[in-house]
Amino acid sequence: MATKNKPSFLFAYSYWDSIPVICGILHFTYLIGMFLWFDRLPWYINITLGLIYAVSISWNINGISHNFIHNPYFKSDLLNRIFSLLESLTMIFSQTFYDAVHKRHHVGNSDKPDQNGKTIDWLSIYRYGINGEPENVWAYTFKSYFRDDPAEIYREIKKRTPGLARFGVFEIICSILMVLVGFALNWKFMLFMVPFYYLGHCLSSLNGWYEHWKGNPDLPIAWGVSSYSKLYNFIWFNNGYHAEHHYRPKHHWTKM
Repeated sequence: MATKNKPSFLFAYSYWDSIPVICGILHFTYLIGMFLWFDRLPWYINITLGLIYAVSISWNINGISHNFIHNPYFKSDLLNRIFSLLESLTMIFSQTFYDAVHKRHHVGNSDKPDQNGKTIDWLSIYRYGINGEPENVWAYTFKSYFRDDPAEIYREIKKRTPGLARFGVFEIICSILMVLVGFALNWKFMLFMVPFYYLGHCLSSLNGWYEHWKGNPDLPIAWGVSSYSKLYNFIWFNNGYHAEHHYRPKHHWTKM
């Protein structure tokens, strides 16, 4: 790609990246606001806000967080680490661990199991399927959250960058500490949020299933399945261009 249009200050690729960065900060602020206002709002408002948070997890993972993996937003490694931690706290998972899982996803491109029943891609919709077919959409949606193996992901990162593996553990520890503090301050809110948190990650898995359903793991241009809805791509930072994205993973989200 040509570099003449790259920003000279703060951002690594484009000033357009300020939009997902601001949205990521607002997502975290939204979560804190829910916590602070929980006891003052009627139940139906809290449920509505919880549902919005659930959808926003999928929105963040498949938009803000996803694009950050392929093209880190900042020139500064420190700022990228800070934003990674912010994302981890917002969605109670390690952005660094997600980075490793997602990059492995691009190595395998939702591949089918080999003769030993294994897939390169831990997220492959064929991994738990039968007779070479994709797994049932609802099984994939509601079971995927429980299938991550943190120890295996840690070893995957450590092979390449031990320091980054330790930072991923740090993100997990910070997320756990935030949850513990939350329970100490308002256990009712924390229990209330559990189903919405889980639903959000399920919606992200549902999104991922449809991004590869009816794709072709053996044909590079068909590794992903695209949606050209202008509204969806506007809100989800061009995540709908998924076939194009798998074909050129490092292509910036504004250029899809």
